[in-house]
Amino acid sequence: MQLTKKYKIHPTELQKNMLWELSNACTYLYNIALSERKDIWKYDKKSISYTKQQNNLPQIKEENPDINILYSKTCQMVLRKLDANYKSFFGLRKNGDKKARTPRFRSRKYFFTITYNQSGFKVVGNTIRFSHKMNNEDLIIDIEQDISNLKIKQIEIFNEDKKGNGDFFVTITYEPEINVPYVQNNHFQAIDLGITKTITAINDKGKFFEINNPRYDLYWDSKISAVQSRRDHCKKYSKKWFRLNKTIRTMVKKKNNQIKDWQHKLSKSMVENTKANTIIVGELNVKNMGKSKSRSLNRSTQNNGYLSRFIEFLTYKAELIGKQVVKIDERYTSKSCYVCGKQHDMPLYRRDMTCDCGNVIDRDRNSAINIMIRYLSNYATWTGYEHFAHNLRQTGLLTFDVSQIHPMNDITTRRNLHA
Repeated sequence: MQLTKKYKIHPTELQKNMLWELSNACTYLYNIALSERKDIWKYDKKSISYTKQQNNLPQIKEENPDINILYSKTCQMVLRKLDANYKSFFGLRKNGDKKARTPRFRSRKYFFTITYNQSGFKVVGNTIRFSHKMNNEDLIIDIEQDISNLKIKQIEIFNEDKKGNGDFFVTITYEPEINVPYVQNNHFQAIDLGITKTITAINDKGKFFEINNPRYDLYWDSKISAVQSRRDHCKKYSKKWFRLNKTIRTMVKKKNNQIKDWQHKLSKSMVENTKANTIIVGELNVKNMGKSKSRSLNRSTQNNGYLSRFIEFLTYKAELIGKQVVKIDERYTSKSCYVCGKQHDMPLYRRDMTCDCGNVIDRDRNSAINIMIRYLSNYATWTGYEHFAHNLRQTGLLTFDVSQIHPMNDITTRRNLHA
């Protein structure tokens, strides 16, 4: 597992000029490699791999001396970024996204993220010295915190504004020390992530835990829209336009920070306050969740604070204290009745499920129970599955005899048994 720390830095004017020169060299190398890929595809209908471009780096540096100011690992990371962009493009096209486009050439007016992977930097206390071949000046950045005890894997320098007009930051990727090993304690918690209710969880005792979305966006969006309206009535790129645009960026940043802070606090609280060492979540397709024709539904989905990011927070916080987050397929968990297994048409506006078997339950609670049943019946022991079913029966949420169900039967098989 690797974690990342982010630090705001305050480079001097000389250091800013050095960073911009390194950024321009990265942009130049990126465009050269992109041009090579495009030309080979245009004339030969072939693709070129990252490995081949990396092996050609000495020749590229010889033909383009401006690139020689970059550290060798930084050059390799530029090519990796281009390769990752192409893989993303092919992945989107493979999944049917016809709007996906190949990577584009980059302009020098945009600050290019400078990456040092595994080497090219030296940490002494709270300072980092970065390697370069630009001049004899040392590029030493002070981050105001001692990081010499971290097992650092990668460091990146970037600007929060794509044109480099914002603050500069350094992100440090490191491997944390995990001193608590994972131990299965036969306690489980299943989580369904939703829109109106961000969290609907159930433990192996049949007790529910629900958290509503605080919707920080409802406070900020009205203010942002008002300033956007004023900005749009100004002459574009005038002094007033720039002032209002800066205000919009500040408010958007505050909104995003509030959502992210809430996700951090919630994930930490959930991990620390549950007895379960195994937490089960459904694998989300967040991109498809935002494809609704309803504008308000799209806004509530996207402003929920990146549900996939919340799962990542939950995962690494759990690992640090010896717990485990397991992702399983959650298809049909909202549509299938957990009692009889019958599937229903459940559009998002329907918040309750009413089944012919007499089961009436909130759709998110039904999904959380199905996620727990799916995991226990396929991956856990029969004892854990029987224990959960017994607790559901005690709470009045289960009415059929659990002994009729084989522990490896999933929801579809159960539907055939009890329909």
